[in-house]
Amino acid sequence: MSSLPDSPRRTALDATHRALGATMTDFAGWDMPLRYGSEREEHLAVRTRAGLFDLSHMGEITLTGPQAAEVLDFALVGNLSSVAVGRARYTMICDADGGILDDLIVYRLADQTYLVVANASNAQTVLDALTERAAGFDAAVRDDRDDYALLAVQGPESSGILKSLTDADLDGLKYYAGLPGTVAGVQALIARTGYTGEDGFELFVAPGDAETLWQALTEAGAPVGLIPCGLSCRDTLRLEAGMPLYGNELTTATTPFDAGLGRVVKFEKTTNGGRFVGREPLEGAAKRAAEAPPRKLVGLVATGRRVPRAGFSVVAADGTVIGEVTSGAPSPTLGKPIAMAYVDAEHAAPGTEGVAVDIRGTHEPYEVVALPFYKRER
Repeated sequence: MSSLPDSPRRTALDATHRALGATMTDFAGWDMPLRYGSEREEHLAVRTRAGLFDLSHMGEITLTGPQAAEVLDFALVGNLSSVAVGRARYTMICDADGGILDDLIVYRLADQTYLVVANASNAQTVLDALTERAAGFDAAVRDDRDDYALLAVQGPESSGILKSLTDADLDGLKYYAGLPGTVAGVQALIARTGYTGEDGFELFVAPGDAETLWQALTEAGAPVGLIPCGLSCRDTLRLEAGMPLYGNELTTATTPFDAGLGRVVKFEKTTNGGRFVGREPLEGAAKRAAEAPPRKLVGLVATGRRVPRAGFSVVAADGTVIGEVTSGAPSPTLGKPIAMAYVDAEHAAPGTEGVAVDIRGTHEPYEVVALPFYKRER
């Protein structure tokens, strides 16, 4: 991988993306495929068949040692010491004021070994915070970002495609679990996770094996309609599934409770005497959320055709600003524009009437709905 500080980094699959004619974009310091053709076709492929993604820009950090669990319980809001070997957990890392630094997936690979996967834009921040918070514990924090490429196959056909390339027990692999295995002759951590709202798998491999695995998945998936997919459709897929995006729904100005994700905060931890970074402010945020939340994260569905974007104001019938859009896009599945927004609590109930989005001076009517917009049949 290129690591020149004044140019975007390139993943191990960069030449493959360019050969496929991908439109590339600078994302969090990485040159990444935005789309290969039609964003709508890529989106619908994942919903109905399967899509193949390069996610090698994500940040992998390994914690090892006798007190690795205690470090994570102290550093993160979740109770990671309770995660069984082979399982994963969605969690967050907050600052001392309870603001969200990043949302994470943590895999417990062995009794004393954890893999933390951070968003690309926050990987260094997370690495620095974990390193600082591990001081005084018998544990080591290791930057493994250069040691992994990450591929994802997502969609209803993903299990069948992967089964044709591995003898790993995919039927026994639960959602938010991972196991080591061989896929198309390549050593991988096979995780049943994803960011699309569909069943799917994320495959952590050595960068030198990424191209071999990409080609094998492409060939195995061709008969059932798998196509390569870029970051653009990944965004509309996660938006339909009501999954938050750091920098949009999640920021240092929001707590997990503000985002409706207070369930990830575990106050009942027993390690470290129950101490963890941000505990007291988060207890206050939990109380506010239960008694009188100032704003709530909701879904908005358009009655017209105009698309809202992040930062657009949400207004009441009298024109009063009652919130702000955090993410918005046309929904290929619903066939109409959708958005997530933080709105004042009194306007947050599904079915609330008179809500609109100010789109360049015009108040476009929107329906308040519960999240997610889309949920796959299990």
